[in-house]
Amino acid sequence: MSDLKSRILIVDDEHEITELLSDLLSVEHDCQKVSSAEDALARMAESDFHLVISDITMPGMSGLEMLPFVKSISPNTVVVMISGMQTVESAIGALRLGAFDYLMKPFDLRQVEAVVKRALEHYELIEAKQRHDDHLEELVEQRTAELDRALNSLEDAYRSTLKALTSALETRDSETHGHSERVVTYSLRLGREYGLASEKMKALEFGSLLHDIGKIGVPDSILRKPGKLTEEEWVKMREHPVHGQQILRGIEFLEGAARVVAQHHEKWDGSGYPLGLCEEDVDVCARIFAVADAFDAITSDRVYRRGKSYREAARELDDWAGRQFDPRVVEAFHRVPPDDWDELHRQSLLPKKDEFDLRRMVEMLESRLEAVVS
Repeated sequence: MSDLKSRILIVDDEHEITELLSDLLSVEHDCQKVSSAEDALARMAESDFHLVISDITMPGMSGLEMLPFVKSISPNTVVVMISGMQTVESAIGALRLGAFDYLMKPFDLRQVEAVVKRALEHYELIEAKQRHDDHLEELVEQRTAELDRALNSLEDAYRSTLKALTSALETRDSETHGHSERVVTYSLRLGREYGLASEKMKALEFGSLLHDIGKIGVPDSILRKPGKLTEEEWVKMREHPVHGQQILRGIEFLEGAARVVAQHHEKWDGSGYPLGLCEEDVDVCARIFAVADAFDAITSDRVYRRGKSYREAARELDDWAGRQFDPRVVEAFHRVPPDDWDELHRQSLLPKKDEFDLRRMVEMLESRLEAVVS
């Protein structure tokens, strides 16, 4: 025990017993005396005690009835019961209820001292375990917070790198510059309105950002061709979802995004490519992306035409609901106020600073593509 005296509460309706135990133990310990279980519980509500020594048989509440209340008020407090020969079975029952030990009347003073010594040592062990558990809990909370910060930082790094990479890839096609950033913004707003879970939202975000990554494998002569593509060139162009899926294959944190990349040209009625999937067979994130992607394409300026208004875009989405688009996603689109779409478009036009050198990332993806194609 520490230099501070242990606090002991002695509970017995016989005055001689409390005086005897107090005189014996007060030399080394801080002892307080009460004559009933009710008084003992009131005293415990006011002060902390290391040890309670209580008679079993008392007027009013018995020691056995008091025991659960003691444990409720102060779970670490150790309880030793006092028993006469006629209540030895009750003493054994007290052990089952959580008492540490019991003393038999008439007292052997050396036995009393030994039981009290063991009880207080037991209390110290309980306290030490509690301190250890509390320390472990603090360490777990601290390490968990550190891990969360590290994971968030890593995710932010992934996000920034992928955004910068996408911007670099879009320089091959000046007509769609900024398209990926905008469609990510639109997709996330639509995903929230649709009610996607947070895990799906991440897949939607990264999938929207990387949806055209497979165009790395499309030759510039096709990708940047100013005129109409031939049928053979269209075949090559339509391979980009498969290229994109293969580029992302094996990257665990992009597993959900890879489905968006692979399926973003599938249609609700099954007329899309590359697999002709339909309705619920198309990943929900890909279905949401398809609407956001179409909205951006309709409202964005092109070399050959001006972007259309929100009203015209909404009407066009309605026309294709049930054919190209999931009708429920189009319904979610209409639940978003038009002013929200305007604000999202305005924010997407603000300049953004690239945070990473992309050369190594581009080289890695190009090498991965070469391995896939070969």
